[in-house]
Amino acid sequence: MDFESKIISREISQLLWEMEKTVGTAESCTGGRIAEAIIAVPGSSKYFKGGIVCYADEIKERLLDVDKTLLDEQGAVCEDVAVKMVKGACKTLNTDYAIAATGFAGPTGGTKDVPVGTIWLACGSPKRVETMKLEEDFGRDINLAIATNKAIQMFFDYLQEEYRPLKEENNS
Repeated sequence: MDFESKIISREISQLLWEMEKTVGTAESCTGGRIAEAIIAVPGSSKYFKGGIVCYADEIKERLLDVDKTLLDEQGAVCEDVAVKMVKGACKTLNTDYAIAATGFAGPTGGTKDVPVGTIWLACGSPKRVETMKLEEDFGRDINLAIATNKAIQMFFDYLQEEYRPLKEENNS
């Protein structure tokens, strides 16, 4: 994990500690790398409950409540599946928040409509989920590193938005 990711993971840790909230992950293409980035910080067992690596659609269906019809019609690499993965992870892992990734890291797996390098990231809570689409192919290792870094940065930004009203409420 690079230095920037470690700094962001520490910032995430601080916010989750202060908010007394929990997080989990649901990862397909990233295969646990996002979870690894989160747990790199000592004390993460206070807020990180676990992760689900769900390469197979069957696991997305069974453990994350991703609808089979959605997978059949849109495929696993789409925004709607990433959103469902966040909500499903929150439910299955009993967390306040979750971070999800689904995509084609390469070198194979892509299609004409959804080429290699397409990765959907999502983070949030059952009530509010944010997403991001990555579309460039830099090769498998770099695609996975970029996806992991973008996912934790996106989650950090999300937490800052969540934390701001809590901080203002406590200061008034």
